[in-house]
Amino acid sequence: MAGPPSPLTTHVLDTASGVPGSHMALSLHRQDPCSCAWSLVSSGVTDRDGRCPGLLTRDAFTPGVYKMRFETSEYWESLGQSSFYPYVEVVFSISDPGQKYHIPLLLSRFSYSTYRGS
Repeated sequence: MAGPPSPLTTHVLDTASGVPGSHMALSLHRQDPCSCAWSLVSSGVTDRDGRCPGLLTRDAFTPGVYKMRFETSEYWESLGQSSFYPYVEVVFSISDPGQKYHIPLLLSRFSYSTYRGS
């Protein structure tokens, strides 16, 4: 039986090809409020649907500044293509960890976009 869903989710979409961004490595980091240094919280790889379930538990999700890093260069290289962006970092603030947050990445070789979903 699966555990409770992660309060933070992501979904990578290869908008140039119209397919999920599967098998992309990513990592989640949290910024220390005093030193501003980043600490690794978790890492994973997107599944066939471009999602990475189980990034963190509700207990580990605290207010603060987070960064999700997507290893886009490795993704494009695995498809035999090059990319302008070697990686994408999305930095965001969490003020209410009781909410659910969804961070999608819409990606092509020469552009990307993101937004806060739910």
